[in-house]
Amino acid sequence: MVHSNQSRALFRFTVLVSLATLGLVCIGGLVTSKGVGMSVPDWPTSFGYNMFALPVSTWMTGGIFDEHTHRLWASTVGLLVVFLTRWIGGVEARKTLAIIGLAEFGMGLTLVTNAGIRWKGEGHFLMGIGSVVLLAAACPWKSLPTSKIAIRLSWLAFWLVQAQGSLGGLRVVLDQWSVAGTTGGVLFGIIHGCLGQLFFALVSALAIHLSSVWKPTSWHPVIPFSITLPALSLSLVFGQLLLGLLMRHQHAGLAVHDLPLAYGQVWPDLAPEDLARYSRQRDEIEPVTAFQIRIHVLHRINAITASLAVLTLFLKTRLLPKGHLLRRLSQIWLALVGVQFVLGVLTVYWNKPADIATAHVAVGTLSLATGLISFWVASLTCSNRCSSVSSFQKSSNRVTPTSVGHPHPVT
Repeated sequence: MVHSNQSRALFRFTVLVSLATLGLVCIGGLVTSKGVGMSVPDWPTSFGYNMFALPVSTWMTGGIFDEHTHRLWASTVGLLVVFLTRWIGGVEARKTLAIIGLAEFGMGLTLVTNAGIRWKGEGHFLMGIGSVVLLAAACPWKSLPTSKIAIRLSWLAFWLVQAQGSLGGLRVVLDQWSVAGTTGGVLFGIIHGCLGQLFFALVSALAIHLSSVWKPTSWHPVIPFSITLPALSLSLVFGQLLLGLLMRHQHAGLAVHDLPLAYGQVWPDLAPEDLARYSRQRDEIEPVTAFQIRIHVLHRINAITASLAVLTLFLKTRLLPKGHLLRRLSQIWLALVGVQFVLGVLTVYWNKPADIATAHVAVGTLSLATGLISFWVASLTCSNRCSSVSSFQKSSNRVTPTSVGHPHPVT
């Protein structure tokens, strides 16, 4: 059973949102792996059509299918998150949603009527999402608000999914915009991919919080390590995903073809003549750059470091009781990191097939979510321990009336 103050239906709906988000991440990874992110060159329209009215004959052509499916799926996830926020916030959320919806619709209308052509798409997006928010605010069903933590997480998901939609659109509209030595498409694509995985981790944490396994009061009050270890493990896994995103958008996934060494060395030479030799060995049209090789090798090194950190956490949690949630999470996390490591190796050995590369992204996303939840549980367990120690110290230092003025127990 879920918590007494939560409904089973709400928990299942949150799991549905989480699974839908994972599917969205996978489709986005497939779009990047196939390099079809600009198959539909306009946004939020698709070849001038409303995206929901694009003719099937156009939709089923080449990379358009992957990119357009990604857009439709993202719209569905956004819709689900808005209504999830309404459900978790209860009737009290209606007024806030109404204000936000009106504000977004008004801002969108202003951009559509007054802004330049580049920002009209953003205006249409705001009008669309504002309409959905207003629809959620108008829903009359009565539901009581849940816990404060759940409400905060749902509102964070509410804003994050809108930021994701906006970034996805800007990635298309500003694809050729020059910024910081790169293009808007690459920059917004990296941020978009990063936030997408964080968003999945957030929704997954919300689902766990609403589930029957979330019982902080029943967890053992002492963990055999500090919060530094799970924090370090999570940071390394997140850094690994950032490096992976940078590799994918800089086409550095196959910058090094051999394993476990890189061009026969732990850290390859990167002089111009060495790069020319590497490019000849690769026998590919585009020459490899020093930046691509650095990112690729750093990705490998960090993979080993992150794996060792998660393994250490797993070994430490063996000292916890068998029913402790952190112990179970560490088992899952280590298994995911192991699968992720193997998929990374296969991506290189098999010349980066789209399905393996996408599975690599999906497992990495699951690993990040598991790491975030593990860190959350560890921080709460550590808080319980600190509270227990503080309470014990206070009770030990408390002076009773009968002992005042007596250095020894009164007989």
